[in-house]
Amino acid sequence: MLTVALLIISNIFMTIAWYGNLKFPQMPVIAAIFIGWGIALIEYSFAVPANRFGYAHGFSGGQLKIIQEIITLSVFAIFAAVVLKEPIGWRYLGAFACVAGAAAFMFAGR
Repeated sequence: MLTVALLIISNIFMTIAWYGNLKFPQMPVIAAIFIGWGIALIEYSFAVPANRFGYAHGFSGGQLKIIQEIITLSVFAIFAAVVLKEPIGWRYLGAFACVAGAAAFMFAGR
């Protein structure tokens, strides 16, 4: 659970770092890059321990990656709906179903 919690926090910061600048189109690109880097440093401060802890406690690298992708898609869908005001349509649901299918393959027999 610690791995998942840290990855959720990490992905919140990652999503803000990568996509938060879209709310500020007047911001110079170079400013968006440096602000994004600053936020990404916080993201890495959660992602690296999450992956190290998860790997040390039995998750494979592939399993950690698929967990990250599921969390990323979930966090981004919420961000897109709440911050960017984009509707969650069939494409999000289809993408989530595909990633869930990938997770089923990755965790089969675990």
